[in-house]
Amino acid sequence: MNEVRIAAGRATLDGDLTIADGATALVLFAHGSGSSRHSPRNQFVARTLNNAGLGTLLFDLLTPEEEEIDLRNREHRFNIGLLAERLVHVTKWARQQEQTQDLRIGYFGSSTGGGAALVAAAEIPQDVGAVVSRGGRPDLAGDALPKVQTPTLLIVGGNDDIVIELNEQARDRLRCEVKLEIVPGATHLFEEPGALEQVAQLASDWFLRHLAH
Repeated sequence: MNEVRIAAGRATLDGDLTIADGATALVLFAHGSGSSRHSPRNQFVARTLNNAGLGTLLFDLLTPEEEEIDLRNREHRFNIGLLAERLVHVTKWARQQEQTQDLRIGYFGSSTGGGAALVAAAEIPQDVGAVVSRGGRPDLAGDALPKVQTPTLLIVGGNDDIVIELNEQARDRLRCEVKLEIVPGATHLFEEPGALEQVAQLASDWFLRHLAH
C-alpha cells in the first residue's frame, strides 16, 4: 500500500493506493458522511477486491479542516456537488499517474458517496467503467441519474426500509445497465454476520465483469 497525496482543486486529499499484481482495474472509494479512508468496512471491501486482483484507492473526500467543520454542523456531507467534484479530480489524478494511468476505473460509493459517485460518473462517462453503491443514497444524484451511462450496482440491506425505497426510486430513473441487490436481514451498515462479506463479493463480481477486460 502506498500513501498518496492528491491535488483536488484547492484541496489536497490523503489516500491509500493498493495495486494488486497484474491488476487491470482500479476502484476508487467514495465514502459517506462522517467516514474516512480508515473506515473498517471500506477497508474490508478493499481487501476483498485486492484479493480478486483489483487495485483500490481509498481517500478522504474532505480535508481534515473540512471534516472538523462537518462534524460540528454536517455542512459538507450532503454537498453532493462538492463530493462529486473531488471524485472527478481524483479520477483525473489516477489517469495521470504512471502506475495507474492504464487501469480501467470503477467507483465504490457508500452512503452519500453513492450519490456523489453517480454524479461524477455522469460527468466523465468515458473515464468510469462501473459503479457500486453500498447502502448508498443514489437518489441524491438527482437530475444526473438519467445521464449516467456506467453500469451500476445498488446494494442495500434487506432491513434498511427507507433506503431500499430511495434506491428503487433511483433505479427507476437510471437508463444505464442497473441492478438492485438486497442483502437479506442486513441493516444500513451491514454489521450482521456475513453481510459485509456478501457486499464485498457482489461488488467484486460486478467490477470484474465490467472492468477486467
